[in-house]
Amino acid sequence: MTAEAFAAAKINLTLHVTGQRPDGYHLLDSLVVFADVGDHLWLTPGSELSIDVSGEFADGVPEDHRNLVWRAAQAAGWTGNMRLDKLLPHGAGLGGGSSDAAAVLTSLAARGFAVAEADQLALGADVPVCRAAQASRMRGIGGQITPVTLPRLPAVLVNPAVHVPTPSVFSALARRDNPPMPVDIPAFATPQHCAIWLAAQRNDLQAPAAAIAPQINQLLAELHNTRGVLLARMSGSGATCFALYPSRTEARTAASAIGAAHPDWWCVATELS
Repeated sequence: MTAEAFAAAKINLTLHVTGQRPDGYHLLDSLVVFADVGDHLWLTPGSELSIDVSGEFADGVPEDHRNLVWRAAQAAGWTGNMRLDKLLPHGAGLGGGSSDAAAVLTSLAARGFAVAEADQLALGADVPVCRAAQASRMRGIGGQITPVTLPRLPAVLVNPAVHVPTPSVFSALARRDNPPMPVDIPAFATPQHCAIWLAAQRNDLQAPAAAIAPQINQLLAELHNTRGVLLARMSGSGATCFALYPSRTEARTAASAIGAAHPDWWCVATELS
């Protein structure tokens, strides 16, 4: 029987790089939320493992063991066909591959195919938080997940059709022992209150990513100029950026303006939670 799964886009509202272990893994303190847009998967049991990829961003997505969904199914000991409708740009700071893998693991767990936490982390640092698929504080190398209560945040997500290699961004970091977020994350009554607090936090990867891809600063400048914008920042290691708004109406208006000015950019209005 075929099972359907949804892999939501992951957004790092903050991303503080707080250290680096001797084995090279970076230590993070990040506030993570998820959008109501993402990839879709269909899993059909069978005697062999296979992947079929379609969708707007299918080009370049491997259909073999290089794909995280393949490795996730393999780790769970499951075989069959996985059909992936790739609607999120890949390599974009949206956790697309990790979210796809997490969706596979969640779907298979419902069928009794369990995967240990260490094996999830081996797939990628974002996989555990993508398994949670809710507003969370993610610390350490990705395995320390604490649920957080946030208001629903109307937002625009924009990718300027630029791929920024994550290893290059981390290599360009000026320092790796930056301060973490405050110990306690307040309760926010509105998106406005949340945005004010977020403005005092950081994405430590934004500056090195923008040095590699100057289009990021152009995009952020355009988001800052949209009507009603509360905050604009890069997500993850880029190049996707987000902007927060008081309402979905204002987010849709901003998305329409950005999309009309840059039809080659990926741009969607969404809600983060």
